Amino acid sequence: MNRKSVFSTTLLGLSLAFLTSCSQNPKHGPGAAAPVEVPVMTLQKGSGTLTKTYASSIEGVVNVEIRPQVSGYLHKIYVEEGATVRAGQVLFQVDDRMYREQYKTAQAAILAAKANLSNIKIDLDRKKELVSNKLVSTLQVEQAQASFDGAQAALAQAMSAYETAKINLEFCTIKAPVNGTIGRIPYRLGSLINPSAVNPLTMLSDTHAVYAYFSMSEIDFVNFQDRLEGRSTAEKLKDAELVTLLTANGQAFSQLGKIDAIEGQFDKNTGSITLRAKFQNPEGQLRTGNTGKVLIEHPVDNVVLVPVTATTAVQDKIFAYTIDKDGKAVQTAIVVSGKQGGDYFVQSGLQSGDQIITNGLSFLQNGMPVKVKSVSATSQDSLKKS
Repeated sequence: MNRKSVFSTTLLGLSLAFLTSCSQNPKHGPGAAAPVEVPVMTLQKGSGTLTKTYASSIEGVVNVEIRPQVSGYLHKIYVEEGATVRAGQVLFQVDDRMYREQYKTAQAAILAAKANLSNIKIDLDRKKELVSNKLVSTLQVEQAQASFDGAQAALAQAMSAYETAKINLEFCTIKAPVNGTIGRIPYRLGSLINPSAVNPLTMLSDTHAVYAYFSMSEIDFVNFQDRLEGRSTAEKLKDAELVTLLTANGQAFSQLGKIDAIEGQFDKNTGSITLRAKFQNPEGQLRTGNTGKVLIEHPVDNVVLVPVTATTAVQDKIFAYTIDKDGKAVQTAIVVSGKQGGDYFVQSGLQSGDQIITNGLSFLQNGMPVKVKSVSATSQDSLKKS
């Protein structure tokens, strides 16, 4: 093939490629791409149950650090870790020999103070009789009275020391202040313990009922308050709905809980506020340190429903595709207040009667021409079954 024929063939190929590209370019009239057929749904309002889920930490209604009130060697341990104890039950015994001797010394000091007071009282009474006969001076009586007052004070001081020694001796026997379950015991027999130690002897948790603490965003909290009747927090909580606790394995706890307390202020760092729900724990399934999720459910009416499958999520935003008057797909951001079954509850972005594209969203682009293939309405079946 000569150079002239090669040049002619190349020129012909470029011309065909140009004509092909023009026919595929939507700007070139008759060759524009055909609109994509898409299924469309007309949105309707419905009702259902809105569920909000919050991560929670669980604590017993009473969590007590068991600490010694006196220093000494740990002489006896009467309980095992994880044991259930009753209020007043003996848990630990501190070596009390030194404190017992202090107690005996305090008893003897009281006897001595009483004897001294008796002698001074006799001297005071004798001088009071003699002063009337002018055998002693008034000054001597006043001195005897002062000695008597001092002896009374010494007796009171001895009695106070006796009570202190008695309390210290009683502190050597450490008892359970409440019913509960014994936690870890980091000390062993012979350990030197004292009130200022970093670690307590153990933790005692009363878990006949437990508290689930969870945080709620400011928006959720405002909505939570708005739907409750009453002026004060106590009045609102009285009518608050019961809540469900999901344990760590995702199972619903057998007892429903009641929100009974709200923290006094928002956390300025997180913008959230902490609430507390109380759950009865008759079988002792829950313990301090457990985690779970608190589910708050309440009925909603006249809310726009959008199938989850008819939306796309980009980072933390949710989008649906509507069709404008020119027949083009429009990506529309929506705000949802919750979810039930396969439907979102729409808070803003869409209204009842709007039409959205329900399928093929991954192939759509904003402004792409589309053609309605079929129209359906939102189904309430999933809500009625939930």
